[in-house]
Amino acid sequence: MNPIQQQNQHIIWLDVVRLIAMFMVVCCHCTDPFNFYPGVAPNIDQIKYWGAVYGSLLRPCVPLFVMITGALLLPLRSEASVFYKKRIPRVFFPFLLWSVIYNLFPWITGLLGLNPEIILDFFPYSGEEATKQSLAVSLDYIRQIPLNFSILAVHMWYIYLLIGLYLYMPIFSAWVEKASERAKLYFLLAWGVTLLLPYYNEFVAPYLWGRCSWNDFGMMYAFAGFNGYLLLGHYLRNLEWSLGKTVAIGIPMFVGGYLITFFGFRHITALPSYSDELLELFFTYCSINVLMMTLPVFMLAKKVSVRSEWVRSALANLTVCGFGIYMIHYFFTGPSVILMRNLGVPVSVQIPAASVAAFGVSWLLVWIIYRCMGKKAKWVVG
Repeated sequence: MNPIQQQNQHIIWLDVVRLIAMFMVVCCHCTDPFNFYPGVAPNIDQIKYWGAVYGSLLRPCVPLFVMITGALLLPLRSEASVFYKKRIPRVFFPFLLWSVIYNLFPWITGLLGLNPEIILDFFPYSGEEATKQSLAVSLDYIRQIPLNFSILAVHMWYIYLLIGLYLYMPIFSAWVEKASERAKLYFLLAWGVTLLLPYYNEFVAPYLWGRCSWNDFGMMYAFAGFNGYLLLGHYLRNLEWSLGKTVAIGIPMFVGGYLITFFGFRHITALPSYSDELLELFFTYCSINVLMMTLPVFMLAKKVSVRSEWVRSALANLTVCGFGIYMIHYFFTGPSVILMRNLGVPVSVQIPAASVAAFGVSWLLVWIIYRCMGKKAKWVVG
């Protein structure tokens, strides 16, 4: 999500993928007030239904970001120390700054004399502790930043992942640079097997291939996780399909993945009770159904041709502003949904309408920060 270029090469279709992924992630967070509606409402069934419809549709958002990183950076063209020095600080310092701001938000609302319920309007995940509007609670969340994200900065989970991928990338890159296309394909096939494991572990048995109570690292562990999306982005960058082939393969694949995701999620939410882990099972990014949705989006985006210089310029600006948009957008998703409800927008289109508003405001604010701060803005918004 942060601005990445390889060998000063600007690839327009990857800018298109970034736009799709960025809007998808904002839209995805606009589903939180639907899927985690705080309270009751006469049309709660309708709210939950549309939350599931859009929530299922948007699962490719994070995998697309990782694939962009793999497509642009693998194999690395610099030493590991140079890569770390360039990439990690530009991610870490904005992440730290905005994590602190998000965690101080409940306390600030208390200072302003605002109703504690406003916190749930902004952050549907937050609970009773956050609504205390206590400085002690906020400081405790801040203290835990080195360990994990808080319920007030849920979207920051991705930054821990991104830093981890950056730390791993020089090691992975050494293999990618020397591996044949067939070897890369074999790796991706092995990774594909791991995408079935969430469902095996839930519905068949918790342990497989050497995993047990004293070992979490089974036979396929080294092939599992988001490193597969890194390699997939690198692999697909140079894979060319005709538009007919892309549509013929991609659309049925996407529809199949979506149906699994949607009906699986609806099945879980219809149960009398379920754990947080079970609720997220069919939304898991490293699962076969989400891959089935992600791959067609990536391949179809390669077919997009952008001739307008204005659109090219806007996409290039999004490349610069994208990381900052990710940092700040979560402040605007909840209020944007409330705005659409108050405006009487039909429930079926409230999520995309709110997404346009939240995305637009976030982009504008990050652009203003860059205009006011120049190069120093990288320490604030990446």
